[in-house]
Amino acid sequence: MGKKQTQEYTAESIQVLEGLEPVRKRPGMYIGGTSLEGLHHLVWEVVANSIDEAMTGNGTYIETHILPGNQIRVIDEGRGIPVEKHPQTGVSTLETVMTRLHAGGKFGGGGYKVSGGLHGVGVSVVNALSIWTRAEVYQNGKIWAQEYCRGDVQAPVKKIGETKKHGTIITFEPDPEIFPEIEWNWSKIINYLREQAYLTKGIHLKIIDKRNEKENLHKKVGFCFDGGIKSFVKHLNKGKEVVNENIFYVEKQVQGVLVEASLQFSMSMKDRIISFANNIPTTEGGMHETGFRTALTRSINDYAKKNNLLKEKDPNFTADDVKEGLTAVVSVKLEEPQFEGQTKTKLGNSEARTAVNSVLNEAFIEYFDENPQEAKSIINRCALSSKARLAAKAAKEAVVRKGAMEGMTLPGKLADCSSRDASKSELFIVEGDSAGGSAKQGRDRQFQAILPLRGKILNVERARLDRMLTSQEIKNIVIALGAGIGAEMNLAKLRYHRIVIMTDADVDGSHIRTLLLTLFYRHFEGLIEAGYVYAAQPPLFAVKKGKQVYYAYDEEEKDRILKKIVGKDVEISENEEEGLDLKKSTGISLQRYKGLGEMNPSLLWDTTMNPENRMMNQITVEDGEKADEIFDILMGSEVAPRKKFIQAHAKSVQNLDV
Repeated sequence: MGKKQTQEYTAESIQVLEGLEPVRKRPGMYIGGTSLEGLHHLVWEVVANSIDEAMTGNGTYIETHILPGNQIRVIDEGRGIPVEKHPQTGVSTLETVMTRLHAGGKFGGGGYKVSGGLHGVGVSVVNALSIWTRAEVYQNGKIWAQEYCRGDVQAPVKKIGETKKHGTIITFEPDPEIFPEIEWNWSKIINYLREQAYLTKGIHLKIIDKRNEKENLHKKVGFCFDGGIKSFVKHLNKGKEVVNENIFYVEKQVQGVLVEASLQFSMSMKDRIISFANNIPTTEGGMHETGFRTALTRSINDYAKKNNLLKEKDPNFTADDVKEGLTAVVSVKLEEPQFEGQTKTKLGNSEARTAVNSVLNEAFIEYFDENPQEAKSIINRCALSSKARLAAKAAKEAVVRKGAMEGMTLPGKLADCSSRDASKSELFIVEGDSAGGSAKQGRDRQFQAILPLRGKILNVERARLDRMLTSQEIKNIVIALGAGIGAEMNLAKLRYHRIVIMTDADVDGSHIRTLLLTLFYRHFEGLIEAGYVYAAQPPLFAVKKGKQVYYAYDEEEKDRILKKIVGKDVEISENEEEGLDLKKSTGISLQRYKGLGEMNPSLLWDTTMNPENRMMNQITVEDGEKADEIFDILMGSEVAPRKKFIQAHAKSVQNLDV
C-alpha cells in the first residue's frame, strides 16, 4: 500500500444523520432495485469510496477481487477509515461509518471537498444488504478489524496486528434474502472500472477474478490512463474516420466547480456526449451538458464568422449542425451536486452550467486559434451537416406528408391488420415476397400486419437521411410505422407496439437483420428504448417420430430432443444430396429449414407467429457504447477494423446472430 497522505481525516470529519433500518425495508431507494443492476451497485459504492480517497490525493492504487462464495473485496491505499471514538455516537468511527446511514466525510465535516457514490450513503448500505461484511483498516502502524451481519455489529472493533501500510479493505457477501439472483458480471465490472479510470487520471484500478480456486487461472485486468478523459474520447472514436486529429481538452476550476472536457469530431452521423458529475454518470444530461453545448455552438459560429468561413448572409450553424459526428466527455466536480430526473441521473446545479460555459468559451477560442487547420475541418464538417440537415428535412417532410393520410397512402405491399389499437398490433417485417406470402396467409389478420421487403435494404450507416429516404423499402417502413423518423419521431402516432424483424436463419438473413437493426438503432432509437422492436426466431429443425413433431430453435435443442426420443446421443450424417440423415432404425425424420419460404402458412403460424408458441428476442440497447462500436465496425466505411473484428471472432462463432 502507498505512502502519500494529505489532509486530516479524523472522527470530527465524520457526520451522522440517521440509522440503517430503512435500507433493508426499501433497498430500491438506495441502490435503485434488487436486480443484477442493483447488485452491482454495491460494488460501485465501495469502489467509489476508495476513488474519493484517491481524488483527495490519498492512494492511487485500488484493487477489486471477485471471490468464491459471491464475495467481493475492495482494497485501497487511502488514509484508512478513522477508528477512534466518534464524538456523536460514542462508538468507534469505523463502526459509525459502517452501521449508520449518511455517516461519512461527505456531509460538510471536512473529510471530502467532492465525492462520488450515492451522495455518501455508500458502505453502510452495502453492509445493510450483505449477509456478511468485514472491514479492515491499516492506519498509524496498526491493523483494526470489525465484522457485521446484515448491518449488525458482531463484535467491537479490535486491533489484529501491526503494519507499515495504510488503507482500507472491505469484503462483503450480498444477502440472498434481498437479491433473488447473485451473479457477478465480469464485463460489467470491467466497463465500470475502465470508465472510472478515465475519469480520474493517474489512478490504478485492477480487478482480479478469484472464483476459480486455481491461482494460474485467475483473470486479471488493470486500468490507468494518464490522459484521463482525453484517452476516453480516443477510445470511443477507435476505428472512426476523425475530423480533428488533435483532440480538444481542457481542465480548469472556476467558481468552485472543476470543469474537465474533451472532444473530437468524426464522420459518423451520430453524436455521443457522455457526462459525469463527481464521477457519477449523468445519463439524462443536465446543466453541465447545456453549458457545454451552448459554448460549443456559439464558439464555432463566432470563429467561422470572424474568419470568413461562414459568410455574413449565411445562417448560423444550429446545435444540430454542430453535434453531428461529435464525441465528447464532460466531467464536473462540485461540492453539493443536486441530482434530478426520474432515475436521479440529471444534474440540476445552475452553477455547473455557468462554470462549464465560461471555461469552454475561452478554451474553444484558444483551441481554434492555435489549431487553424483543425478549426477549418470542424467548420467544414458542420457545413456538410447543415446542408444535409436541410435536404433531409425536405425529404422527411415529403415522406411523412405521404404517410399522413392513414390507410389511403400506406405502402401497397403492406398487408395491414384490422385492429387500430397500436398496443395490440404487430408489424412483421419479412424478408422476401415468398416468405411474405406465407406470413400473410398464416397470420391472424385481426392484430398482425405483414410488410415484405425486396432484397437487402440500403446500408444506412453510410448514407445520409435524404439519400436514405429515396430507398422505397425504407420509405415503406417509415410510412407503415406512422411515427415519423429521427429527432421528430412521435411514439404517440406509432401504429404498432410490436415491430418484429423476421428473416431466414442463414447468412443473408443475418445480414438483412443487421441492416434493419442499424436502421432502427440510428434513426428509430426511441422504438428500441421503448421495447417495441423484436427479432422473430423461426425453428431451425423439425424432428418427427410417428405423428409427433418437435421443433428445435438451435443445434443444442435439436440434440436434446433426439436424445430424449432415442435415449442416447444420436449420430447424424449430412451430404449435399440427402441433407440430414438418421439411421433407419430410429424411425425419426429430421428436417432442417433453410428459409421461411420453405414453411407453409400454418407451419409458420404455429412455430414463429402464434403468441402461444413462438420465441422472440426483444431488441435492447443496454450498452450504447458497445452497440455503437459494433455497428461502426460492421457497417461503417473503415475496412481494417471490420477485418480485424471478423478475424478475432470467426473461430468462436457457430451461428452468427446480431
